[in-house]
Amino acid sequence: MKQRVWKWASLLPLSLLFFLSGCSENMLVLQPKGPVAKTQYDLIVWSVGFMLLIIVVVFALFAAVLIRYREKPENANYEPPEEEGNTLLEIIWTAIPIVIVTALAIPTVKATFALEKPSQKSVKPLTIHVTAANWKWIFSYPEQNIETVNYVNIPEDVPVKFKLTSVGPMSSFWVPQLGGQKYAMDGMETELFLEADEPGSYMGRNANFTGKGFTHMEFEVVAQTKNDFNKWVKEVQQTAPKLSKEKYDTILKPGLVGRMTFSSTHLGWMDHAKQNSHHMNMEH
Repeated sequence: MKQRVWKWASLLPLSLLFFLSGCSENMLVLQPKGPVAKTQYDLIVWSVGFMLLIIVVVFALFAAVLIRYREKPENANYEPPEEEGNTLLEIIWTAIPIVIVTALAIPTVKATFALEKPSQKSVKPLTIHVTAANWKWIFSYPEQNIETVNYVNIPEDVPVKFKLTSVGPMSSFWVPQLGGQKYAMDGMETELFLEADEPGSYMGRNANFTGKGFTHMEFEVVAQTKNDFNKWVKEVQQTAPKLSKEKYDTILKPGLVGRMTFSSTHLGWMDHAKQNSHHMNMEH
């Protein structure tokens, strides 16, 4: 019996390995490529390590109590005295959860507030508007007057302020190697700061189920050197077609599309529509 138990126990690490291999995208969180992702990675490691320590202590105490106070032939008829309570023990087992929650909460709160700001104060962030639609991602560069679909280029070592919104169901913008997810909601705008430490390709996706095309709602973040990024911007501005209102409306229709690049954005139309809506509301 013991041999069978140890046989199955020895298979647990291998089973865990196979399980994690099926979640390779989630495991990218443990391969941070930017300061935001690194901060979140450190927080994950601290939290998991601290909780594992608690588990080890609890199981050690559990085993010690079982062994020390187990029934033996010499104390088979022992009846422990009735206890009214123990003030010291009650204080201890009340204080321990408070200490645990505090130890987890303080670094979590500090990291959460710190990540709402760019990691570098001396570098001006690059602003990119992100629009989620069924089932594609639209990226608008207001300063460069560029718009892309299903891919976004960014310079390395430059904070990027993503302004997220949606023209359909609520989506979740997530690039595992650069940072945690944030929701994009219709009629609202949320902000997410990310940054890449080095040039490379980092896959992002929608982490919130939005229908049948959800699985394919992916995009690529291409981090480039600053020179390469500037060259790309100039090339797009000189060679890419303009984005028309008709083309934009076609892109927004539910369905899958490939990558696209334009030398103008839809942001001007949206601002104009918001102003008209504001004037109409004021008149009413």
